[in-house]
Amino acid sequence: MTEHTKKLLEYLQKGDYRKERVRGEIDVSAEARGRSELRRDALLFRVMLENETPGIFPYDLFGFRRSRTDFAFYTDDSGKRNAQWSAGNLTPDYPRALALGMDGLRADLLTKKEADGGAHGEFYAAALETVDAALSYADRYRDFAEANAPEPLFRALCRVPRQKPESFYEACVFLQFIIFTLRCNRNTHLGLGRFDQYMLPFWRADVRKGVPEETLFETLEEFFISQNFDTDLYQGMQLGDNGQSLMLGGYDLDGNDRYNELSDAVMRASLELRLIDPKINLRVGKKTPADRFILGTRMTRQGLGFPQYSNDDVVIPGLIRLGYAPEDAADYTVAACWEFTIPGKGAEIVNIDQMVFPKVVRRELFAHLEESETFEDLLEYVKLGVAYDAGEIVGKRKGVHYPASPYLSVLIEGCAGSGKDVSEYGAKYNNFGAHGVGIANAADSLAAVREVIYEKRECTKRELLQALEKNFEGYGKLRNRLLSCPKMGSDDDRTDGLAQVLLETYAAALNGKPNDAGGVFRAGTGSAHEYYYSARNVGATPDGRKAGEMYGSGFSPSLTGRPTGPLSCIRSFTKFDMTRLVNGGPLSMELHDSVFRDEDGIEKVAGLVTAFIRLGGHQLQLNSVNRDVLLDAQAHPEAHRDLIVRVWGWSGYFVELDRQYQEHILRRTEFLI
Repeated sequence: MTEHTKKLLEYLQKGDYRKERVRGEIDVSAEARGRSELRRDALLFRVMLENETPGIFPYDLFGFRRSRTDFAFYTDDSGKRNAQWSAGNLTPDYPRALALGMDGLRADLLTKKEADGGAHGEFYAAALETVDAALSYADRYRDFAEANAPEPLFRALCRVPRQKPESFYEACVFLQFIIFTLRCNRNTHLGLGRFDQYMLPFWRADVRKGVPEETLFETLEEFFISQNFDTDLYQGMQLGDNGQSLMLGGYDLDGNDRYNELSDAVMRASLELRLIDPKINLRVGKKTPADRFILGTRMTRQGLGFPQYSNDDVVIPGLIRLGYAPEDAADYTVAACWEFTIPGKGAEIVNIDQMVFPKVVRRELFAHLEESETFEDLLEYVKLGVAYDAGEIVGKRKGVHYPASPYLSVLIEGCAGSGKDVSEYGAKYNNFGAHGVGIANAADSLAAVREVIYEKRECTKRELLQALEKNFEGYGKLRNRLLSCPKMGSDDDRTDGLAQVLLETYAAALNGKPNDAGGVFRAGTGSAHEYYYSARNVGATPDGRKAGEMYGSGFSPSLTGRPTGPLSCIRSFTKFDMTRLVNGGPLSMELHDSVFRDEDGIEKVAGLVTAFIRLGGHQLQLNSVNRDVLLDAQAHPEAHRDLIVRVWGWSGYFVELDRQYQEHILRRTEFLI
């Protein structure tokens, strides 16, 4: 790390720049009256940029920071105040923007508008208004930079973003501008996509020109630092959860490995900086060399909660199976946390609903346990319940769409050509994804019912239902027995087989069902925060979980389960055809930080990742944790300000998390190897 980079990093970590922002929203209600939804959104964006003030931080070579904390808003005729977050959980078409420049994008819009003949006039008017607003701000920033910014930034702004960049540094400045303007447009969870693919030509061109790789690496690190300046303004679940993820590597349709020298530089930069943004995702497969898993494990040791691994051998066929063009499937990335999407082509609502498996199991138990003479009878009712809830997801999600976002639509394939905004399903892919919540709790519950009720007859059906109804009050002995039953995560074929039945039923009932956006529904195994929110409304379950207690995060063991070891856990969660569950949702595992203290431990963890990929797992995230350190951080947060943990699909500072998320992390199993 160079001295200049260190100074920029120190400035970020000190955080004083936050005090200089201006507070206060801007009311545009009068001007918004009579405008369409598209034109109102364009107005909010234009006014937001008009009220932003160009500025430059010390040691900063990228600029484009938010000067305001709040957004423009308007009040509609019903009195409702509108300043909502706009479309998100997708990846803009950065490669096309870099190839054309903003002037080129504008010219393309004009060409398409003329060819359209006025059929979609409102869209083109709104889109052009947003592009003009962005260009106007870029020009203001360039003029400001001439006297106030470092010379390299001013020189870059004389070319970008109007024209296409000619160097790696200019390309990074261009990206910074796009990210800044999209944030001003209230777009959230917009990842950087396959950064190492579309930025590689600029990197290699500079190398051919004689630019030292040390200089390029410094630019890369400082660009990454720049992504962290405005994360505190994200109006999300927790600080840091801004979806700023990128994807590295991957295989093309011919089996060629696309991991390259820039991929490696990104990994090394993330290792050195130890920042929560950007979050690193790594595409791998059975042919991935061992040294890449070693490097990934060194990153995990830092405690950042990434890289998150995605298995091309599973994901690409799964996407093709859902109807994605093969070349698009091979270009997949993550939307933000883990959900798979196609960069620049997908405006998919990847978290439109959730299948809450423990809720289904509990409901069917109360409805049908007493009449079910065999466990197989009961299981059939549960399968019908899962299929019913899947049908409910499809049936109730009519007319759902993103808010209008013409500026973002300029950066999504299909929208400009069709004259349709992302809110009008103008993108090439408009699929809907559903989470799969609490699968381990559901499988554990069924395994307990099978053993205690049907096989060993240690409890009557009525007793079990009464125990659940009373949240185990007065049934402590029965609860302890249920807690001792087989749990998913210990490579128990019978319990894991129940999870397989649930997942197969879910996938069959949901995958490929048409939505009214011209796309289809797709099943996944993630949960996001639903392991907390959905669980609050579900009573006690036969795995021993009490009413309202949290489920395991995503596709992971329950909090009441105690897997016998990390390899057994991996085996439990790789017994399924994951090509049918490619909305995404990783197996998350916590490894005690002592595992990483020597090279032997690092090699063992890397071997564990390799085993997961070869066994057919689709997504994996590993966390390096220490319960004692986490407990001390709860008691003395001032001493652990920089402690980072993986929450679900994102990483955050532990002491800034809401208490329920801290407690969930503390209750997850710490594996030793």
